[in-house]
Amino acid sequence: MGGFDIREVKNILGVDTFYLKCIIGFVGAFFLTYVSIPKIIRVSYKKGLMANPGERSSHKERTPNLGGISIFYSVVIMSSICAYELFSTYIFLFAAIIILFFIGLMDDILVVAPDKKIYAQIVSALIVSVGSNVRIGHFFGIMGIELLPYWFSIVFTILIFVFLINAFNLIDGIDGLASGVAILGCGAFMFTFWRLGRINYPMVVLALTLAGSLLAFLRFNFSRKHKIFMGDTGSMIVGFLLSFMGIKFLNLFLLQYPFGAPVYYLQSAPVIVVAILIVPIIDTIGVSLIRISKGLSPFTADKNHMHHRYLKLGLSHKQVTFIIVAENAFIIVVAYFLRHINVHLLLFIILALGLIFSFLPNIAYKKNKF
Repeated sequence: MGGFDIREVKNILGVDTFYLKCIIGFVGAFFLTYVSIPKIIRVSYKKGLMANPGERSSHKERTPNLGGISIFYSVVIMSSICAYELFSTYIFLFAAIIILFFIGLMDDILVVAPDKKIYAQIVSALIVSVGSNVRIGHFFGIMGIELLPYWFSIVFTILIFVFLINAFNLIDGIDGLASGVAILGCGAFMFTFWRLGRINYPMVVLALTLAGSLLAFLRFNFSRKHKIFMGDTGSMIVGFLLSFMGIKFLNLFLLQYPFGAPVYYLQSAPVIVVAILIVPIIDTIGVSLIRISKGLSPFTADKNHMHHRYLKLGLSHKQVTFIIVAENAFIIVVAYFLRHINVHLLLFIILALGLIFSFLPNIAYKKNKF
């Protein structure tokens, strides 16, 4: 007697297997996160595993910060079941996530030196870019650059992974912001992967499982009575997975390169990825430039982040999160509808919008002050 094949569901219920995987992946990840977080909160209080409010913190009370555990295991479990092709095609993906999980967990519990976290991020990026060939190998003609040398593409890919992993860590400063931006990013990547053909459906499922887990996490992150943070464990995994989706999105337009023309070529593909991830990108670049201009290290902690500027206007965490996510969504829509214009002009528009939205609260604050 043979085992049950999920493909038989199509005959039984008349439901396409892909859509069934999407539903199971999203609902399963949401459910696993939703039921596990209360237990993590309980253990955190009993064992004193809490985040203490610091000078630059927007929170005033000690709060559990191990929410990333639930995000990790719910995404890994449901994507392994519903998007198993990913782990068979990209055999080092799971290993990279495990490395980030453990270094993040150690940092949330014991505090790990920043250089050790960077080393772990580099190793994770290295094994995925080299072992699974997930790398940025082409610049799509931006600044006149086309195909990249192999060694340079690996180095550049690692830098992008490390930058985005830490960028998501940096925007995780108020309730819901990192999760909200990540959910929006998952939705954008899910839409693009779905539009570009059935071969990309496992990526759609991965995006849905991550979005489902983050949506359940938001319920507790916004709660007053049962609040929890995702911690470095969650922010690093989320940043890594969205970086992975972004690089895979770029690879879609170069699948046959250099053996022939790609099925569908879109020169603005890198700009669309920048638009989807504009909030962590522009915020990290902005705070780094501000710190350097003051003669400080770009790694110095301060309150110069985008969300800090909005908080100065007297807005709540929920209001700031909603505004920033809405601005991010607007930039994505602009990039999508202008995707066929000159790529350099589009890049300028996207970065300009990101900067305007980032420093808009400063203008509003000065205007109200006077």
